[in-house]
Amino acid sequence: MFPLYISRNPISNFTFHFPHIRDLSCTLLIKMENENSSVFELNVKQREPSLIRPSEETDKGLYYLSNLDQNIAVIVRTIYCFKSEERGNEEAVQVMKDALSKVLVHYYPLAGRLSISPQMKLIVDCTGEGAVFVEADADCELQELGDITKPDPITLGKLVYDIPGAQNILQIPPLVAQVTKFKCGGFVLGLSMNHCMFDGIGAMEFVNSWGEIARGNQLKVPPFMDRSILKARDPPTPEFLHHEFAEIEDVSNAADLYKEEMLYRSICFDSDKLEQLRRKAMADGTLEKCTTFEALSAFVWRARTEALDLKPDQQTKLLFAVDGRPRFDPPIPEKYFGNAIVLTNSLCNAGEVVENPLSFAVKLVQEAVKMVTDGYMRSAIDYFEATRARPSLAATLLITTWSRLSFHTTDFGWGEPVLSGPVALPEKEVILFLSHGRERKSINVLLGLPAPAMNKFEKLVQT
Repeated sequence: MFPLYISRNPISNFTFHFPHIRDLSCTLLIKMENENSSVFELNVKQREPSLIRPSEETDKGLYYLSNLDQNIAVIVRTIYCFKSEERGNEEAVQVMKDALSKVLVHYYPLAGRLSISPQMKLIVDCTGEGAVFVEADADCELQELGDITKPDPITLGKLVYDIPGAQNILQIPPLVAQVTKFKCGGFVLGLSMNHCMFDGIGAMEFVNSWGEIARGNQLKVPPFMDRSILKARDPPTPEFLHHEFAEIEDVSNAADLYKEEMLYRSICFDSDKLEQLRRKAMADGTLEKCTTFEALSAFVWRARTEALDLKPDQQTKLLFAVDGRPRFDPPIPEKYFGNAIVLTNSLCNAGEVVENPLSFAVKLVQEAVKMVTDGYMRSAIDYFEATRARPSLAATLLITTWSRLSFHTTDFGWGEPVLSGPVALPEKEVILFLSHGRERKSINVLLGLPAPAMNKFEKLVQT
């Protein structure tokens, strides 16, 4: 989903560069405040990391990653907060370690290390050396973390272990786990996982499988490991233009605006607001139907474009991922271990998005969804094979939808998490949709914008 560049280096053969991320912790200037408006500082004592190996012998050798895995080799950090009235955290570390060792038998590539294949692609060397595990202690109660729905890498980042001195993703194991115990008897599981190993659905299936084993159960359905089902055709035959890879000229000088102070917000759209947006999109009669996702995506794209004050002739691109599992022919097998999402796109001038009714942007979103067929997805796989191009984020909004992921159902024996979510937004062009509320009918929109643009965006949301 995010660009990853490979270049030759005289010291080591290949170095991976992240020009859009200053450091691997994605540090942002955000402070958390408690109810008394005093700055809350979380103090966490991390112990020495250990390696958790699979509890049984597993396959060794090189494990293939598909072209859908290659484009999104970024570190995703999430946390899960657990607090049970019946069970303290005394056993948490041992339970999590033992269950991880057992689940890695099924997900053995997570115990390996990333490498580069002779074809100059990412590949997993299944060494079996293990996932990194860290035990930690916090000097406060879990409730003092406050609202974690807004990404806060300074505070929440302390709950996820960063590999010291790592300069690129080859030096970071695919799976890093930290369990932090709090004084109240609760604990937090912080995960750092490379997106090239699986998409959101696959990641949640892994975490929930880990939880199944922690609760003493057997896996009902083991992961489907063969990623060669998504190999490029020979020869590669891309059949579509694939504007998701298109570079767009910044004629609005938006890059200068991003030099200003960045503000980060979590804006809740409840069910009434979402229905209001859907009705607004259909008000002029040009649409026969409209989903909540289509209406919200179009609204956010339009409001962000206006808030950034992009010139009318500025091309702007909307990117979002579509789950390819049911769209491939034949469909992807159940419990597929890997990325089965494909980026689709809408492309038009900023003036068209802002000046036309909301239905105009919704129609573009609908056309982008409809475009994702088996042929389109196979073409995208072949396009990368032939060009090695990476999706461009210039003048682009990338919407990542986590609202359909089962974060709230993960259970390691302490019940479902009281809170869960991402530690940070991976890039300034990314907006995240997260489900919210007990019935999961509301959506939290997480985003970052330069201060003047954020103020304008919030006003547009309120109107």
